[in-house]
Amino acid sequence: MKEASDPSAAAPSFQAVFLDRDGVINEEDGIIRSIDQLRLLPGVGEAIARLNQADLPVIVITNQPVVARGWCTEAELGLIHDHLRDLLRPLGATLDAIYYCPHHENANDPAYRVVCDCRKPRPGLLLRAAKDFDLELSRCVLIGDRTVDLEAAHAAGAAAWLVRTGFGGEDGKSASQPDRTFADLAESVAAILGPPAKA
Repeated sequence: MKEASDPSAAAPSFQAVFLDRDGVINEEDGIIRSIDQLRLLPGVGEAIARLNQADLPVIVITNQPVVARGWCTEAELGLIHDHLRDLLRPLGATLDAIYYCPHHENANDPAYRVVCDCRKPRPGLLLRAAKDFDLELSRCVLIGDRTVDLEAAHAAGAAAWLVRTGFGGEDGKSASQPDRTFADLAESVAAILGPPAKA
């Protein structure tokens, strides 16, 4: 893995910011099955709010095999995502969309036992979001904590940034390397928008 990048380097110009969920926005807590497990990482709300204020779409791209394993229905997953938005709202932060993959090739539920194009490291969710939001993926960035996030970003033609929260790139699923590496989401947002103004 590359060493942490200098967040004061020249800020790139992006059309949108894609975020993985677990380990980037909220704490990594194994398989999240209920709202009780959902806890925001420090500084995340403020970082997302800065992207909102800059009119950059903030789009979550997440694998959720919890559905395929039968531990949570898609309706229950929707409630978890509603709660995530509720946690962010008092911090002035909004998610423009959440795209999730409920599939797994070894799913307990046969309805979700497929090899799909949307489960990262495949780029299907990114391609779908780009179509919905009319984005050029070469002008977008995916910020994740796993190597599968990096591989999905590269497969879609987007920039692939790693944060050291969550798995910090140590999931061992892929040999993909990040374009840049940061301590956390706040530091990566500072690389896009510059450092936050001092109070």
